[in-house]
Amino acid sequence: MATLFLKLSLLFVSVSASIHNVVRVTDNPADQLVAVLNSNRTAHKGSSLYDNPGLACIALQYIKAYQGDCGAVGGADAKKPAESEFAETFAPACGVTVSTLTPITGRLLGCQSKYVDPAEVFSEVLMKNSKSLDILYNKNHTEVGAAVSGTDGGSPYFWCVLFSNGKPNSSFALEGGVAKVTRPGCFSGANDECSGASNWPTRPLGLWPYATSASFILMYAFGL
Repeated sequence: MATLFLKLSLLFVSVSASIHNVVRVTDNPADQLVAVLNSNRTAHKGSSLYDNPGLACIALQYIKAYQGDCGAVGGADAKKPAESEFAETFAPACGVTVSTLTPITGRLLGCQSKYVDPAEVFSEVLMKNSKSLDILYNKNHTEVGAAVSGTDGGSPYFWCVLFSNGKPNSSFALEGGVAKVTRPGCFSGANDECSGASNWPTRPLGLWPYATSASFILMYAFGL
């Protein structure tokens, strides 16, 4: 427990230091989250991950599958979309060529009742225990995609980070080279400005009704 506390303390110091050194390519919270994540990986002697817009767009579709239900994100009743949704729903919605889908090597998913900036989400919501750190520093990752979206013009707010071991510029390839704009929500790697969005899609994606809670986090080290 003492070791975990020390690791988390060092991580939070690293977050605080790195956020002041992040080069903000766009005014996009998903891009900023990836910047903080990569800063912390390199500060711990890890590699910086390629920000793949196709993977990031899929992370946004992953969020939307929850239809605003924080209760499905964490705890004993945690749920996740079926694996078939990646090829049948998420990839087509983003314009990702299905044949270029690559295995997911890790996932961080958080949901909370208020919006906070990406650095705080990283340290206070997504990095909560040793399993989060193991996922963050996993050497098998080569690329990352992040997304954020609110619900009905406000809370709850969902943050999703997907990791993969694919080859940059060939995995999660976009038809025409550009990801489809799938508002509401923001995703990283697209070099666009974005802010939190509202108006969830009306088409149900087959997930489950749960009451909104203050904060949930769900982590998977390998696969979804």
